[in-house]
Amino acid sequence: MAPIQRARLTLPGSGDCGLKKTPGANPPSSRYCRPGVTLTEVVVASALLVISIAPLLKALTLAQVEDRAIERKSWSLLLAQRELEWLRARNLRSYDACYRVNSKAIGEGYLCTTTDDEDRNLKTVAVSIGLDQDADGVLAPREVEVTLSTRLARR
Repeated sequence: MAPIQRARLTLPGSGDCGLKKTPGANPPSSRYCRPGVTLTEVVVASALLVISIAPLLKALTLAQVEDRAIERKSWSLLLAQRELEWLRARNLRSYDACYRVNSKAIGEGYLCTTTDDEDRNLKTVAVSIGLDQDADGVLAPREVEVTLSTRLARR
């Protein structure tokens, strides 16, 4: 019985280590010419990947934090403008009323504090809005996102 010969498929550049075959020359040792990657190459590539991804993840996290801060300030500004418009409209009916309010809930965790100097002819009213981050129901100075002020005159 004749020995079974296996067919060997070789792709250009694989298995021959890039050497041209010459008649009668011994083929290169297969232990030095195996296609693939070594453990060292895998470790180095993984390390480079981790090193390059870490700053990217940090930048994305910082961008998300900044996005939330901008969103809070935008909402605070919108709510402060709305509160000032309400005070201006109220001023048309009753100038002598006191506009002072401390930590009034205005929705979605936002609080409003209004100050009034109670001048007889020209009031200065300031509206401070912020997100109640510690959920204690009090608008602390560090929680204030926006403060708008206006002057209200007697009609």
